[in-house]
Amino acid sequence: MSTLKDTLTADMRAALKARDELTTSTLRMALAAIGTAEVAGQVKRELSDEEVLAVLVKEAKKRREAATAFADAGRAEQAAKETAESDVLSRYLPKQLDDAELAELVAQALSTAGVTGKAQMGPAMKAAQTAVAGRAEGARVAAEVRRQLAV
Repeated sequence: MSTLKDTLTADMRAALKARDELTTSTLRMALAAIGTAEVAGQVKRELSDEEVLAVLVKEAKKRREAATAFADAGRAEQAAKETAESDVLSRYLPKQLDDAELAELVAQALSTAGVTGKAQMGPAMKAAQTAVAGRAEGARVAAEVRRQLAV
Protein backbone atom coordinates (compact mmCIF):
# COMPACT_ATOMS: atom_id res chain seq x y z
CA MET A 1 0.00 0.00 0.00
CA SER A 2 1.26 3.46 -0.81
CA THR A 3 2.28 5.73 2.02
CA LEU A 4 0.05 8.54 0.74
CA LYS A 5 -2.95 6.23 0.84
CA ASP A 6 -1.97 5.18 4.37
CA THR A 7 -1.81 8.84 5.37
CA LEU A 8 -5.24 9.51 3.89
CA THR A 9 -6.70 6.52 5.73
CA ALA A 10 -5.13 7.52 9.06
CA ASP A 11 -6.27 11.14 8.65
CA MET A 12 -9.79 10.00 7.79
CA ARG A 13 -9.94 7.89 10.94
CA ALA A 14 -8.65 10.81 13.02
CA ALA A 15 -11.25 13.13 11.48
CA LEU A 16 -13.94 10.54 12.18
CA LYS A 17 -12.93 10.37 15.84
CA ALA A 18 -12.82 14.18 16.02
CA ARG A 19 -16.29 14.33 14.43
CA ASP A 20 -14.99 16.54 11.60
CA GLU A 21 -17.70 15.78 9.06
CA LEU A 22 -16.23 17.78 6.17
CA THR A 23 -12.78 16.17 6.37
CA THR A 24 -14.25 12.72 6.96
CA SER A 25 -16.58 12.86 3.96
CA THR A 26 -13.93 14.41 1.70
CA LEU A 27 -11.30 11.81 2.56
CA ARG A 28 -13.85 9.00 2.21
CA MET A 29 -14.64 10.31 -1.27
CA ALA A 30 -10.93 10.47 -2.12
CA LEU A 31 -10.31 6.94 -0.83
CA ALA A 32 -13.30 5.68 -2.83
CA ALA A 33 -11.87 7.29 -5.98
CA ILE A 34 -8.51 5.65 -5.25
CA GLY A 35 -10.25 2.29 -4.76
CA THR A 36 -12.05 2.73 -8.07
CA ALA A 37 -8.75 3.47 -9.79
CA GLU A 38 -7.22 0.36 -8.22
CA VAL A 39 -9.88 -1.94 -9.64
CA ALA A 40 -9.98 -0.28 -13.06
CA GLY A 41 -8.50 -2.50 -15.73
CA GLN A 42 -7.93 -6.22 -15.81
CA VAL A 43 -6.26 -6.83 -12.46
CA LYS A 44 -6.78 -5.20 -9.06
CA ARG A 45 -3.53 -3.66 -7.90
CA GLU A 46 -2.21 -1.19 -5.37
CA LEU A 47 -1.53 2.28 -6.72
CA SER A 48 1.85 3.93 -6.30
CA ASP A 49 2.11 7.29 -4.53
CA GLU A 50 2.34 9.03 -7.92
CA GLU A 51 -0.87 7.37 -9.10
CA VAL A 52 -2.65 8.21 -5.83
CA LEU A 53 -1.46 11.81 -6.22
CA ALA A 54 -2.87 11.88 -9.77
CA VAL A 55 -6.26 10.72 -8.43
CA LEU A 56 -6.18 13.44 -5.75
CA VAL A 57 -5.30 16.11 -8.32
CA LYS A 58 -8.23 14.98 -10.46
CA GLU A 59 -10.63 15.01 -7.51
CA ALA A 60 -9.46 18.47 -6.40
CA LYS A 61 -9.95 19.78 -9.93
CA LYS A 62 -13.49 18.35 -9.98
CA ARG A 63 -14.25 20.20 -6.75
CA ARG A 64 -12.89 23.52 -8.07
CA GLU A 65 -14.88 23.20 -11.30
CA ALA A 66 -18.05 22.27 -9.39
CA ALA A 67 -17.57 25.25 -7.07
CA THR A 68 -17.31 27.56 -10.08
CA ALA A 69 -20.41 26.04 -11.66
CA PHE A 70 -22.42 26.36 -8.44
CA ALA A 71 -21.27 29.95 -7.93
CA ASP A 72 -22.28 30.82 -11.50
CA ALA A 73 -25.69 29.24 -10.89
CA GLY A 74 -26.20 31.33 -7.74
CA ARG A 75 -25.85 28.42 -5.31
CA ALA A 76 -23.32 29.97 -2.94
CA GLU A 77 -23.80 27.44 -0.15
CA GLN A 78 -23.03 24.47 -2.40
CA ALA A 79 -20.10 26.37 -3.97
CA ALA A 80 -18.65 26.98 -0.50
CA LYS A 81 -18.95 23.26 0.33
CA GLU A 82 -17.12 22.28 -2.88
CA THR A 83 -14.42 24.87 -2.19
CA ALA A 84 -13.98 23.54 1.36
CA GLU A 85 -13.62 19.99 0.01
CA SER A 86 -11.02 21.21 -2.49
CA ASP A 87 -9.13 22.86 0.39
CA VAL A 88 -9.10 19.58 2.33
CA LEU A 89 -7.68 17.74 -0.70
CA SER A 90 -5.08 20.44 -1.32
CA ARG A 91 -3.43 19.52 2.02
CA TYR A 92 -2.22 16.32 0.36
CA LEU A 93 -1.10 17.86 -2.94
CA PRO A 94 2.40 19.18 -3.59
CA LYS A 95 2.97 22.94 -3.46
CA GLN A 96 1.84 24.50 -6.73
CA LEU A 97 4.49 26.15 -8.90
CA ASP A 98 4.47 29.89 -9.37
CA ASP A 99 4.67 31.33 -12.90
CA ALA A 100 8.46 31.81 -12.90
CA GLU A 101 9.14 28.25 -11.70
CA LEU A 102 6.67 26.87 -14.24
CA ALA A 103 8.29 28.83 -17.09
CA GLU A 104 11.74 27.57 -16.09
CA LEU A 105 10.66 23.91 -15.86
CA VAL A 106 8.82 24.09 -19.19
CA ALA A 107 11.83 25.71 -20.89
CA GLN A 108 14.13 22.96 -19.57
CA ALA A 109 11.70 20.23 -20.65
CA LEU A 110 11.34 21.69 -24.15
CA SER A 111 15.09 22.02 -24.65
CA THR A 112 15.71 18.50 -23.33
CA ALA A 113 13.03 17.08 -25.64
CA GLY A 114 14.34 19.10 -28.58
CA VAL A 115 10.94 20.60 -29.32
CA THR A 116 11.11 23.75 -31.43
CA GLY A 117 7.73 24.53 -33.01
CA LYS A 118 3.98 24.48 -32.47
CA ALA A 119 3.72 21.47 -34.79
CA GLN A 120 5.28 19.42 -31.98
CA MET A 121 2.72 20.40 -29.33
CA GLY A 122 1.99 16.77 -28.33
CA PRO A 123 5.58 15.80 -27.50
CA ALA A 124 6.09 19.23 -25.92
CA MET A 125 3.13 18.76 -23.58
CA LYS A 126 4.25 15.25 -22.66
CA ALA A 127 7.72 16.50 -21.75
CA ALA A 128 6.35 19.49 -19.84
CA GLN A 129 3.78 17.44 -17.89
CA THR A 130 6.49 14.96 -16.91
CA ALA A 131 8.72 17.79 -15.66
CA VAL A 132 5.91 19.49 -13.75
CA ALA A 133 4.59 16.23 -12.23
CA GLY A 134 1.28 17.44 -10.78
CA ARG A 135 2.60 20.72 -9.38
CA ALA A 136 0.59 22.84 -11.85
CA GLU A 137 -2.74 22.43 -13.61
CA GLY A 138 -2.69 21.19 -17.18
CA ALA A 139 -4.25 24.38 -18.52
CA ARG A 140 -1.45 26.49 -17.01
CA VAL A 141 1.18 24.11 -18.41
CA ALA A 142 -0.43 24.15 -21.88
CA ALA A 143 -0.58 27.96 -21.88
CA GLU A 144 3.10 28.18 -20.93
CA VAL A 145 4.10 25.62 -23.59
CA ARG A 146 2.16 27.55 -26.24
CA ARG A 147 3.75 30.82 -25.11
CA GLN A 148 7.27 29.39 -25.31
CA LEU A 149 6.71 27.63 -28.65
CA ALA A 150 5.35 30.83 -30.20
CA VAL A 151 8.69 32.60 -29.62
